[in-house]
Amino acid sequence: MNIGIPKERRDLEMRVGLTPYGVRLLSQAGHVCYVEHGAGEGAGFSDYDYQRAGGCIVYSTEEAYRRADMVLKAVRPTQEELAWLHEGQILCGFLHLAAARRETVRTLLERQVTAVAYETIQTDDGNLPVLKPMSEVAGRMAPQLAATFLQSNWGGRGVLLSGVPGIPAARVAILGAGVLGTNAARAFHGLGADVIVLDRDLARLHQIDEMFQGRVTTMVAYDFNIARVARFVEVLITAVLVPGARVPILVTRDMVRSMKKGAVILDFSIDQGGCVETSRPTTLRDPVFIEEGVVHFCVPNAPGVLPRTSTHAFNNAAWPYIRRIAEVGLAQAAEDMPDLARGIATRDGEIVSEPLAITYNAGAQE
Repeated sequence: MNIGIPKERRDLEMRVGLTPYGVRLLSQAGHVCYVEHGAGEGAGFSDYDYQRAGGCIVYSTEEAYRRADMVLKAVRPTQEELAWLHEGQILCGFLHLAAARRETVRTLLERQVTAVAYETIQTDDGNLPVLKPMSEVAGRMAPQLAATFLQSNWGGRGVLLSGVPGIPAARVAILGAGVLGTNAARAFHGLGADVIVLDRDLARLHQIDEMFQGRVTTMVAYDFNIARVARFVEVLITAVLVPGARVPILVTRDMVRSMKKGAVILDFSIDQGGCVETSRPTTLRDPVFIEEGVVHFCVPNAPGVLPRTSTHAFNNAAWPYIRRIAEVGLAQAAEDMPDLARGIATRDGEIVSEPLAITYNAGAQE
């Protein structure tokens, strides 16, 4: 199989679709890997590393696409990249198509591209094995983001997360007790912040309570509880996920308006549309804006700023699926691995992901 590894074209996105070690394993198995010049530089992988691993260096993103039967990416293609996709091609990456432009999905359908969305590969027990490491990265980087944007030079409230003797720690509310939320709670608690975790799943709240031995406050994520904590916290984290679908709005504009001036919202659900009414996507170069007096961080690809860690982490998780597709083709791989089958969003000109189909068809009726 011919495999393309293009350089990411989104601003400051430095992750890469496959590491040199992955290229080595595929090359040894008889596959050809076309790696765009400079594709891995941001993550610390040189062209020489890829050449030594058996990769073939190409000098344009278009060539990496045109030569490939399967394209391995970190994030969703840009509009320019979509034009280089061809019929029958396999596209793998964190695609988040439910939050994408309709033209993106339409192009995948028209060109009969099989889109494998890493974030919706799901095991029988409901785990999301390829998304999980990115959620861990995002959760653990949340305190460093919050600490930065709480600074007054960013428009923040000027509060230290841990406090100092005589001054209380910052209060942090985390909406969602999944992988990202749990990792964020762990990181904030470790820094000495006063942490509250909200979720609608009582079993998850029990797990959080046991994990932190009661030192993290837990609350059921009823609307009135979300509104209540919004009024007094310095940091509000949203870590809500509905696999393959847009997330609902859980934090209204009125709730944001009630927050302290200079408080910070980190809307990590923005890659699936965002669950804060005042959120809109931002970029790694221009990560925040102020709305209703509150600093909003809404970068869909936040782990992209930690490309070395993030690339190794998601490659470790995605590798079994990449290898199986290369070995036996997508159809057989999907039959052999039901979790991979759940990650297929489009195929043969049709949407095969039910959550994506609902979102896409709803948009057609608007």
